[in-house]
Formats: sequence, structure tokens, C-alpha cells
Amino acid sequence: MEDPQMVGEVDAVARERDFFLRLLELGQADDVAPALEAALALMLEISGAQRGYIEVGVADSGDETPPEWSRVHAFADSDVAAVKDQLSRGIIAAAIARGETVETASAMQDPRFEGRQSVRNHRIEAVLCAPIGMPVPFGALYLQGRSDGSPFGADNRRFAELFARHATPIFARLIGAHQARRENDPTAAARARLSGTEGLIGRSEALGRLLHDAALVAPLDVTVLITGPSGTGKSAVASVIAANGARRGRPFVELNCAALPDDLIESELFGALPGAHSTANRKVPGKVEAADGGTLFLDEIGELSLRAQAKLLQLLQNGTYYPLGANKPQVADVRILSATNIDLAARVADKAFREDLYYRLAVMELRVPPLDARREDVVPLAEHFCARAAAKHRLPVTPLSEGARLLLISASWPGHVRQLAHAVEAAVIRAAGAGAEVVAPHHFGPSAGGAHPSEEPMTFQAATRRFQTTLVGDALRATDWNVSQCADNLGLARSHLYNLIRSFGLRRE
Repeated sequence: MEDPQMVGEVDAVARERDFFLRLLELGQADDVAPALEAALALMLEISGAQRGYIEVGVADSGDETPPEWSRVHAFADSDVAAVKDQLSRGIIAAAIARGETVETASAMQDPRFEGRQSVRNHRIEAVLCAPIGMPVPFGALYLQGRSDGSPFGADNRRFAELFARHATPIFARLIGAHQARRENDPTAAARARLSGTEGLIGRSEALGRLLHDAALVAPLDVTVLITGPSGTGKSAVASVIAANGARRGRPFVELNCAALPDDLIESELFGALPGAHSTANRKVPGKVEAADGGTLFLDEIGELSLRAQAKLLQLLQNGTYYPLGANKPQVADVRILSATNIDLAARVADKAFREDLYYRLAVMELRVPPLDARREDVVPLAEHFCARAAAKHRLPVTPLSEGARLLLISASWPGHVRQLAHAVEAAVIRAAGAGAEVVAPHHFGPSAGGAHPSEEPMTFQAATRRFQTTLVGDALRATDWNVSQCADNLGLARSHLYNLIRSFGLRRE
């Protein structure tokens, strides 16, 4: 017969071993939010708590500014605000201010907290709250209620304090890395003012300027002409502008003016009454009608016929238009966004595009930079396309090798983002077919899937990044990926080298 005391001791050892293994896993996290999720899940499991809350990024113990990151578990929606507000000024604030763990078997009967309205309203019993950060706390772990109704006790307090001590350097590193990325990200300020920018991937200065201009024009109910080479993502820019304007949530209708012949474009754009043309045997609503109250995006506007240009000019001038076959004008309230990959000013000079319409369309003009002007974005874009291709074709997610990254950075992409996407998709398929663990340079075929070595000079930032990527990659291989030895050889702090490895997307092949 097994000795119950021995069984209990074995279980305790196993519990502590699992706890430290999970902490080691937590230390491998590369971003704050998922680390918070994992940390809270760990402590809920270890402690048997019914509810939990964790926060980091607290500026000062006396500052009531909300923490930059937080996660909750098992609180009703109506209770979350109380946890983040009233409780944060009570139990959590006490733990952070004193830098000490707060534990109580019943907050309702504890003289320190019984007078607080939130404690009485939510009938808070057992609580365990440990500050995160030493010597100055910058966060806290808050656990409330146990499934068996008992207090948390000395053992759970020990685990909470162990967690807080080991979590401190983990979250300090993650917060520092996040702040460094934000400070070094020229797109960060504009992204903070815009929603829906996930499709505009990158952190280059060129993209930052574009997003800044988009944030400037989005709330203004004016026409915007988006220019740039084909394949650079002009339609994505139009979507962001529409999603952040006064008409967001209303129809966003897109028409490619080059996709239809001249004899159909007017019907498609303005609609047609029955009998207006050979195929109009019933009323045909146009894109203008469909976009009423919202935004109409006209891609390839330079391909619009002169006749259609005249009707569009009328719409812009007085908000009315004539469907084909109509004798009376219809009123429409739409915001017009347009895009082109041709020089409209040259078309105006050639009398192929109306000058008055051009100035009406280009109240504000945004130019989307070619991919060669934003080389820093090539690798992040390629990694995104790798993941997208794997999901699309139900293939294993295969990362880009270091050599593939260097190849993509050094190649020129005359087809811009669209060409890069197609090249990466083909390479992912080839790599999966060969059973490779990484997408290597040879999976792109000759000249990187149609790209060719760049004849344009690289920007200083792109050239610097390429040099640093090569230097760090060579140093890691020379030490067989011994990060400590590599950091010593390069004269870098190990934490800084880890940040570089993540930033450059380096992986051991």
C-alpha cells in the first residue's frame, strides 16, 4: 500500500517541476500579449484560482493611467471594468505601491479592503496579488477565489512570488523590445491613428510617409488620387482611407475601369434603364447607386473613356448623374477615391484625359512607393506571403532561410508587391513538394522567380540591414549557433543579439 505522505511529496515535486518548465517556456516568448496569456494560464492552473487578472506596463504606483497590457480570465463583462478600475486602485494598487504580495482569505472581512465599494459589490473573498518587477513594480498578478472555496494559503503564495520573481526579467525584456520596435518603426505613429492597416506590411520610412498621408486625408471628405506602379497595393491604401473616414461602415464599392470595354463602362458605373442598350432588358443599378452614402473607388481611372469622364465630372461638380437612357438626373452622395499607374498629367497634355476632371480627382494625391524604394519591407512581406501560401494550399508553414532572405532583399521587383507574392507562393509550393524544412534560394528558381539583381542603388538603411544580417548570420554559423559565444565575439550583449536574430528573421538551417 502506497504511503499517502510519500505520494503527496512526489506530487508536490512534479508540480514544482512542471511550474519551472512552464516558466522556461514563457521565457521563449517574443511578444508581451501572448506571454501574458501563457503566464495567466499557468498561474490559474497552479493555484486553482477561479478568476485571474495580470497587467504589466504600469508607469508609476501613483499613476492612475491604465496599464499598457492586461489580460483577464473568467470575469463577466460587467466585472472587467471593476477589476481594471476599482480593484486596481485597491488591492492591486496596494501590492504595486508596497512592492509586496497581498493575500487575504476574505477581502470582505479584511479591514484593509472591506470598506471598498467594489469589494462589497462583487463579494470578493479569497485574493492573492503579487507585484511584478523589482525593485520598482511595473505590473501585478491578481488571483481571486478558489474552486474549493478555501484560502490560497502559503504554498500558493510561494508559487505566486516565485512566478513574479522569474517573470520580472521576462516581461522587462519583452516590454523593452516592444518599445525599441516602436521607436524604430517609422510607421508606428500613423498606424496608431488608423485602423485596418494590417494589409500594408512593413516598417520602412517610405511606407511610414504613405501611412502618415493616409491618416491625414482619411477623415476629410475629399477626393483622393492614389498613384504608383501596378502591383504596389493602391487598392489596399484606398480601403484604409475609406475605413478611417467619416463614411466608414457604409458601402465601399470598387470598379476597375480597365476591366470593361468602353461601351459597357458607363452602364456599369452609372447604371441603365430598360432598353438603354441591347443587354439592358431591365433596370441595371450602377456602382454609383450601390455606393450611395459611402465610398466609390475607381481603379485604373486613366482608362476611362472621355464620354464617361464627362459624366463623372458632373457627379463630382453637383452630385448628380444620368443613368443610360434616363431623362432626369439622379442624386448621389459618394466620396470618390481613384487610382492609376499612368501619368495622368501626360494624358491631359495628350488630350486623352480631361484637365478639369484631373484637378477634381486629385484634390489630395498619395503616391504608393515602388518596392525597390522600401527594401526594408521585402522580408516582412515575404514572411507574410509564406504564411498565407501555406494556409491557402494547406501546406506546412515553411520559414524563409537566411539565404532566401538575402536573395529577396538584393533582387529587384519590377512587378512590386504582387510579383513578390507570386514568387514566394511558388517557392513555398516547391519547398513543400521537396519536403524541405525551409524555403531556400533554389526554391525561387532562376533570378528569384522572375526578379533580377537590382540595378538601383540601395538605401543606406537597406544596405546597413543587409550587412548586419550577413555579419550576424556568419558569426552564428561560425559558433554553431552558440548565442553566448557569438555575442562575445561580436562585442554585443546577449539580449541585444537575440533582438537582432528576431529582427533579421534568422533561423538555424
